[in-house]
Amino acid sequence: MLHIYRLFLVIIVFFSCDEKETHVIADLPGHLTEVSAVETIAGSNLIWVIEDSGNRNILYGLNVKGKIAQEIKIANARNEDWEDLTADKEGNIYIGDFGNNTRRRNVFAIYKVDNSKLSETSINAEVISFRIPDKLKREDFEAFFIHEDKFYILGKDPKKSIMVKVPNEIGDHMAEFVIDFNLKGKHNSVTSADISSDEKKIVLLNHDKIWKLSGFSGDNFFSGTMESLPLDHNTQKEGVCFKTNDTIYVTDELNGFRGGNIYEYALD
Repeated sequence: MLHIYRLFLVIIVFFSCDEKETHVIADLPGHLTEVSAVETIAGSNLIWVIEDSGNRNILYGLNVKGKIAQEIKIANARNEDWEDLTADKEGNIYIGDFGNNTRRRNVFAIYKVDNSKLSETSINAEVISFRIPDKLKREDFEAFFIHEDKFYILGKDPKKSIMVKVPNEIGDHMAEFVIDFNLKGKHNSVTSADISSDEKKIVLLNHDKIWKLSGFSGDNFFSGTMESLPLDHNTQKEGVCFKTNDTIYVTDELNGFRGGNIYEYALD
């Protein structure tokens, strides 16, 4: 019965809209070729980004022209595989170090960068660490968002993946299973996610589309309406965040002469 219930949650109203036209607002700095996440916070004009595995342990604040205005070194953390950013209503930024391409990691981390330290050049972040229950398969996580003071973290498996949740509390935790989901076949891995400030919409990113979730109840995020919003080009898109409740930013990695941009899309 539980399995049927899970399937019901992901077999929902699902339809596609016309392609979203690309609107490049800025180039990313040329040396940031592997930007893996993007985030904005209230009261700041900066667009915050990170790079993923093997790159520097730095949170970058960009202006709207894509120029670096702030660099914050996370002195007590190394970039094992930084994959996504999220922020709370107080403007604290969280770095999701939970990439797991080899499926060998047992412990994952979320680094909290306090809003009061965003003007500093080097800080020690607070650490939220978590494990996955033994009964769940090891996942490569690349996306998360915060809702009602819990982190909702999504796996990247293109066939059937999982969502788990972790409390926003400093210390060690065992993640709690939420749901497994399938986003209509192959090549649909979720690479980033965000929730709007009014908490009425969630966006999930893929290389060539956005999924918009709305009309959900509580944390049954797949219980409402899901719209597939095709983008008009396919690049290695790794970061998404809300600019407003109806507009999002998207970033992609630089691959040859393609990508390495910040895009803006209207959801409606």
